[in-house]
Amino acid sequence: MRLYTNVQNICNLQSFTNKLHTITMKNLLLLFVCFLFFSCEKNDTQDILPNIDVNVTINLDLPQYINLQTPSGWAYANGGLKGIIIQNTGLTPKYKAFERACPNNDCALPMTFDGSLKLKCSCDNSEYSIIDGTPQTSGNTQFAREYKVNTINSKTLIITNF
Repeated sequence: MRLYTNVQNICNLQSFTNKLHTITMKNLLLLFVCFLFFSCEKNDTQDILPNIDVNVTINLDLPQYINLQTPSGWAYANGGLKGIIIQNTGLTPKYKAFERACPNNDCALPMTFDGSLKLKCSCDNSEYSIIDGTPQTSGNTQFAREYKVNTINSKTLIITNF
């Protein structure tokens, strides 16, 4: 009789643990979905630059791109509206590429980069982060246009629109 009661208690405990596991998994899934929903950030920046197709292949063995082989190295490339700036971040993603046309579309000259963390518009001295394109000058709301960089192999990059 005592053996039967212990077996019955164990069975009831297993049933309880299965129910608890199911409830816990449902709560974790709900928490995860809520986290994803509330952590997504909408980028409401209005890009006023004209839309053009960008598809540029970069051979890192060419002399003009040799600096891209080292972290924090950068180079200019043809393409986009007024050229493209590419930087080896040394992080993930390894390469970043931005349009050199000033985001306010008010300058005939391309933006410059001196190896610091900012792109600079020559006409109005506005600055933009090389990390994510955010405006660094008070009053500016336009972001620098970023391009997607695909690493094909250790020597080839393809830069395209997102």
